[in-house]
Amino acid sequence: MKLAIDILEERISAAMSTVTGRANCSAIVRPSADARFGDYQANGVMALAKKTKANPRKLAEHVVEKLSVHDMCEPPEVAGPGFINLRLKPEYLTKRLLEINSDPENRLGIEKDKQPKTVVVDFSGPNIAKQMHVGHLRSTIIGDCICRMLEFLGHKVIRQNHIGDWGLQMGMVVNAILSDIAAKNAGHAELDLDDLEHFYKTTSQKEKSDPEAARLNREMTVRLQCNDSEVVALWNQARAITLKACFEMYNLLGGVFEEDDICGESFYKDKLSNVVSDLQSKKLAVESDGAVCVFVEGFRNKESERLPLIVQKSDGAFLYATTDLAAVRYRVGQLKADRIIYVTDTRQKLHFEMFFAVARLAGWAKGETELIHVMFGSVMGENNQPLKTRSGENVKLKELLDEAVERATAVVEEKNPDLPAAKKAEIAKAVGIGAVKYADYSNNRTSDYIFSFNKMLAMDGNTAPYMQYAYARVKSIERKARDKDIDIEAELEGIKSLSLTEPDELELAKTLIRYGEAIEAAAGDYRPNYLTTYLYELAQEFSTFYTNCPVLIAGPDKRPTRLLLCDLTARTIKHGLHELLGIEVVEQM
Repeated sequence: MKLAIDILEERISAAMSTVTGRANCSAIVRPSADARFGDYQANGVMALAKKTKANPRKLAEHVVEKLSVHDMCEPPEVAGPGFINLRLKPEYLTKRLLEINSDPENRLGIEKDKQPKTVVVDFSGPNIAKQMHVGHLRSTIIGDCICRMLEFLGHKVIRQNHIGDWGLQMGMVVNAILSDIAAKNAGHAELDLDDLEHFYKTTSQKEKSDPEAARLNREMTVRLQCNDSEVVALWNQARAITLKACFEMYNLLGGVFEEDDICGESFYKDKLSNVVSDLQSKKLAVESDGAVCVFVEGFRNKESERLPLIVQKSDGAFLYATTDLAAVRYRVGQLKADRIIYVTDTRQKLHFEMFFAVARLAGWAKGETELIHVMFGSVMGENNQPLKTRSGENVKLKELLDEAVERATAVVEEKNPDLPAAKKAEIAKAVGIGAVKYADYSNNRTSDYIFSFNKMLAMDGNTAPYMQYAYARVKSIERKARDKDIDIEAELEGIKSLSLTEPDELELAKTLIRYGEAIEAAAGDYRPNYLTTYLYELAQEFSTFYTNCPVLIAGPDKRPTRLLLCDLTARTIKHGLHELLGIEVVEQM
């Protein structure tokens, strides 16, 4: 079932080609910004008129003469200098709603991509021996949403959590654990992530002023790289402790990763020297001040000096760039990726531009391989500075999510104190975690945003609680129907026709059939806020409809239509929140 916007794009583009004799015309169909001018607007005639040196309005009129959309739209109207305005017919809306309702695959009438790809999505990436903090929130949940949307559209998605679990930092952690064991003259079975984080911080500080400590850290790193059994065992323990805590967060956020998705720096440790030697053999990497670097044309500093992508330091150590190159080589060669998406903050923009350029120069990412850096801004505090604790440290993700649930518990208690305790806890968790995720999603990902529990837990506005309440409100109709002995399933079973006559019925119907457009736009530009904006508009349209169009007391000529509009609204909100955004819905609030 093609989307209305895609059908209109095809037909108007074809009419433009017929009129001008030019191939590959583009109608540029967009939803109308103002409903007074219709539901869709084609804007491509002006550009075509400029190319053909024609009068744009006259050209638009000729295009409309050749255009056949009578099965979908009222007669098209030409406006302004050459816009073509289109308004969908109630009969077409009826046809689409019935198709969505009877979709045998329960996909709400949304087609899968006809050319599915293998897509690797690299996101989250916490470090071993460190707790996840607020800085990991955006990468984790935006990456998860991207995966969910692409999976829904039929692509083969491979999630990759490129954790920081190798290199000098691991030598420092193992050295700290051994020092702790020696100091306590005891085993190390009781270590937790707080211990590891403390070890890492103190060892890191000590290294800066103590040359002997720095030497021991490097020595431990070498022992790890040489597979020393004692050091490897401690490294494995530190890794397991950290990942256990990480998976608690991933599960709380909606089941972001499976164990097989963890593919960190250590996975590529045996591939790094080959990366460097191959770059050298291709005459791409050269020695500079003892280090091995790749200089890519077009990358220069403020002094116009060439910027290097360093792949090996003068002491022989490898860097992030080396691991990233090994990873892209593996993902294209072994995982057969057509597209690789990296979800990180905007500060890494230059690194990815240079790394992508080197990967292409080396031939590890060929022309047909898409390399995409999905960037995002920072989470800010009320003071408009990056969100920190009073001591200046990053806010721990667990503490942030725990507080969200705690605050949501107070909201649920206030709104519905008579609910059983277990039900309150279930709703509070869904609302609290959902509020944090939805607030992030609803912001433009490339912008910074201010983190505010009060705003994200508000019951009005574009928030998760509002959306969850909107869903619960629709579902409450089913409970009221049962109380009135109305059999909704029987009334909707085999429904073949609808009566869309009221303006609010028509507006809700138009919004419902645009769900696929919202998904297509959000997935195409990797922007979850396109999806949250749509869901919010749908909830608002439903609220207006429900206020002005009685459902259960409607007559037999109207009630089935309105029940179907309610049912499709609930199914769409649930699908958008739960399946694509990973946010739980509740049937009672």
